[in-house]
Order: sequence, then structure tokens, then C-alpha cells
Amino acid sequence: MTRTATIFVVDDQESVRHSLGEMLSVFGFAVETFASADEFLARLEAGRIGVVVADVRMPGTDGIALVRELARRSIRLPVVLISGHADVAMAVAAIKAGADDFIEKPIDDTALVAAINRALARTFEEFAAQRAKESLVVRFNRLTPRQIEIFDLVVEGYTSHAIAAKLAISSRTVESYRAEIMDKMEAESVAVLVRQAIRLGRLAP
Repeated sequence: MTRTATIFVVDDQESVRHSLGEMLSVFGFAVETFASADEFLARLEAGRIGVVVADVRMPGTDGIALVRELARRSIRLPVVLISGHADVAMAVAAIKAGADDFIEKPIDDTALVAAINRALARTFEEFAAQRAKESLVVRFNRLTPRQIEIFDLVVEGYTSHAIAAKLAISSRTVESYRAEIMDKMEAESVAVLVRQAIRLGRLAP
């Protein structure tokens, strides 16, 4: 996980950037540092994976504004905000804005690394879920219009006999279609097919 992700440290204090960069490097993270949120946003390349560790109070775009700007740009990078002037209201505002975590200075190394690992775990789970959904859509798109029609009836709970009567075809033909659908969807049971239909948005959970 750490080999494929980058930790982006954004802080206007050079000493903080240096100390956090060194500490995170020791833990095996690839680290890039930025003196401001505006510099980070200007240099950020599309598709990067990682976690942003940013100070709340910075000249120009502050940490909470950075969280909002990433969301506005639909950039899926979790943000851990840090502050030496933290209070409850600020922490609440940060989480409401979409920050993943909020840590007070002086920073506890263990707490920060734990927050980063939690954020990375969620990120990779989301990517895995997205890839699985894309694969599922590809399989579904291989179905013929007739197979889709029967797919929908099967996941709605219709028996083969009921489907045959509804579509005016033989039960044997329905069974043949069902086998083809199960094969194309790589579903070993109707229960799996139902879960796939829910994920595809073709069946209400």
C-alpha cells in the first residue's frame, strides 16, 4: 500500500515540512512537501493516490478551504488536518468540510501514521470496489436484450415456469437462458445474481 501511495505534506512552516517528511519517510511512505495549499493544487497531477497532511492555518488557501476545493474538483484524496491552535469548533468544521481526521500539534507520530493508514485503507477499499463495479458492468453489458429481460425477472423472484408463462416461451428455453446468464455474470447462485442486480442499480435493496 505504501509503495503505491504518496503522502502530500502541506504546511507553510519549513521546519514542520522537514520533520514530517523525515518521519513519514522512516515509516516507508513516499513523501512530497508543499509550502502552501495553492502550490499543492497547482502542481497536483490527475490520478494521484495518497493522503494529504495539511496545516489548518496557512496563508492563502487554508486547510479547510483545501478540503473543500479538492471536493469541488472531484479529487479523491483524503485529508488529515493538523493544527497548533485547535479547538472543538475548528475540528467539527474540518470534519464537516470532509477532512478524514484532525490532529493537534505537537503531532504524535503514532497517531498521525495511524490516521494516514486508516485513510489509505479506505481509499484502496473504494478503488477496489470501483474496479469490481466496473468489471460487473462489463459482464452485464455482454448480456443480450433477452438475457437482460430474464435476468431482471430472475432477480425479482420469478420462477422459470413463471418466466416461461410471462414471456410465452418454454421452461427449457428459460433454463437455457438462465444458465447463459449465470455463466456470463460469473454468478454461482441466484443469491449472487441478486446482489449483482442491487450493485448495478437494477434492483432495490
